[in-house]
Amino acid sequence: MKTIRYFATTLLIATTPVLAEAPQDRLQSQDVFDLEYAADLNISDDGKSVYFIRHFMDIQQDKKLGNIWKVDRQGQLTPVTSGQHQDFSLALSPDNKRLAYVSTQSGSAQIHMQWLDKGVGGQMTHLTSTPGGLTWSPDGQYLAFSMFVKDKPNTPVNLKGKPEGAKWAEPAIYIDELYYRADGGGYAEPGNQQLFVLSSEGGTPRQLTFDGFDHGGALSFSKDGKALYFSANRHAEHEMEPLNSEIYRLDLASGKITAMTDRVGPDSQPAVSPDGKLLAYLGFDDQGTNYENARVHLMNLQSGDVRVLTADLDRSVDDIEWDAKGKGLYIQYDDQGKTLVAYQPLDGKRKILTDALGGQSYGRPYTGSEFDVAEDGTLVFTYSNPQRPADVAVVAKGKTEPLTRLNDDALGHKQLARIEEIWYKSSADGRDIQGWIAYPPGFDKSKKYPLLLEIHGGPVTAYGPHFSAEVQLFAAAGYVVLYTNPRGSSSYGKEFAQTIHLNYPSQDYDDLMSGVDKVIDMGFIKEDELFVTGGSGGGVLTAWIVGHTDRFKAAVVAKPVINWYSFVLTSDFYPYFNKYWFASKPWENPELYLKRSPISYVGNVKTPTMLLTGEADYRTPISETEQFYQALKLQQVETAMVRIPDAPHGIYKRPSNLMSKVEYILWWFEKYRNPQDNAKEQ
Repeated sequence: MKTIRYFATTLLIATTPVLAEAPQDRLQSQDVFDLEYAADLNISDDGKSVYFIRHFMDIQQDKKLGNIWKVDRQGQLTPVTSGQHQDFSLALSPDNKRLAYVSTQSGSAQIHMQWLDKGVGGQMTHLTSTPGGLTWSPDGQYLAFSMFVKDKPNTPVNLKGKPEGAKWAEPAIYIDELYYRADGGGYAEPGNQQLFVLSSEGGTPRQLTFDGFDHGGALSFSKDGKALYFSANRHAEHEMEPLNSEIYRLDLASGKITAMTDRVGPDSQPAVSPDGKLLAYLGFDDQGTNYENARVHLMNLQSGDVRVLTADLDRSVDDIEWDAKGKGLYIQYDDQGKTLVAYQPLDGKRKILTDALGGQSYGRPYTGSEFDVAEDGTLVFTYSNPQRPADVAVVAKGKTEPLTRLNDDALGHKQLARIEEIWYKSSADGRDIQGWIAYPPGFDKSKKYPLLLEIHGGPVTAYGPHFSAEVQLFAAAGYVVLYTNPRGSSSYGKEFAQTIHLNYPSQDYDDLMSGVDKVIDMGFIKEDELFVTGGSGGGVLTAWIVGHTDRFKAAVVAKPVINWYSFVLTSDFYPYFNKYWFASKPWENPELYLKRSPISYVGNVKTPTMLLTGEADYRTPISETEQFYQALKLQQVETAMVRIPDAPHGIYKRPSNLMSKVEYILWWFEKYRNPQDNAKEQ
């Protein structure tokens, strides 16, 4: 597979060396097309069968696709669907005889149904937009889902006088919406996400909501199937208060919508108990900070009384599921870079069932996973292994048992990096910081290696001991790779995450430098060959680092924010960033915005620094990259800009884009690892 290279100038092509070909037993960038991972897990009530999406990379279309597979408790794999398309949003019927899902098999995303006992399937809809969140009614007669419904475009001016057959320019586009573009979705069409219900025998879906609010996410039927619970922000100021969602009840017969919660803060993921008497949901009180823990709430549907089940848990709960008897909930949350599932009884002590979830963020080692539970308590989840993307595993009678090995054929013959956890003290205040070291294949502690510091984005997210194609490729190229969770990362509690509130970047810089010092002290690092890279929030910190130290030989700043002032005024989700990251508008406190902006320290930069961003990135727009690039040029610092055509913020969604990203980073670093050799090539 030939990597397409996009250089800032043709001069670079003529004056730079070509990377040496990696040994065949080492991971190579084109191997990303061989990766697979599991998602959308649905376990049968008896715990004997698991249906899931087996994602794969199509090298011809350069995209991720996925089909439905079944795996039994003996690990026997059976395809349910096949083809060069994407299946998703699996929903197993209450009687376990049918599997509803969304598929692009027909060329557009439509609801399909598979009759599992008969081995036949078919397309159920002919929709104009992509449906999502498929949810069965308790009696199996209906499917609820959400779907975008277009409104008429707002075109206040229509040009007159166009002759028949004339070829005029495309008409002007009029925009007056607060949210007018979204990363990964482009410029927004007028309309909203609405709720629908469809007979499980097919036919025409019935629209349930019609107003100018977005409805979606997790849906839950009442026990009698006469009402639907959902989350939405239906407040008058919903656009300027993006986190203020409530739980609502929609009566299917009358269409009446009733608010079940009423507080400032996000309430989401409603889940009605098996007996229909209780409503569980996630939420927190909005304090205007960069981070709060989402807690499990329990509402008595008769009295309206609410209590918090996880008040003692200093972690944010991401997902919930009732047990079959309604005596408690299974909850998912991150802790110290790992993802856990615990059983939380309605009364009693919480019990951790496994901490081995992960593997769905195959590009970088982020947390990312899911689970499902059978009626007998068998827990199925996406299994995390630092050397493999997500597999399917179960926990039964306290024992974890992997059921699939989706990547043994692609990776079993490769020498991969060994991942080791480390803890160290920050030089800023002695705070404990967690990190991981990826050792290159064939590592020999008596030898010296270059060090590559890789920084996560977010900033309130977390890395962990999970598979990462990027980290593995860096290690395969001979680098010791360090990745850490500096202050502000999630999975360490509220106080740790809030240390960067109105204070980012700050001492997280010290946390990262202390990690570098820790690894150097281990004795196998070439101290004159230190390199640094990171994306998004990691790009911010990489640009911050080169403005505050010269200790790195070279840096690659990926999809960064360089100027917080311009970022807040160009990013897609700007009402959120303005309110929760700065608590003031840019012109009200320009000093704070500039104090935290890497552009303010560009005069200090001496490190050769490459910029890399997708041209369709609306989260950290490429104008941020261009500012730093041009500033570095004015400072006569060695720099280059790599623009990934049509790529949004999530560059790695196209496998070849992930290849380009890794190859450019390694090429830039190799250029400065051996300057004498480079001079000979030139």
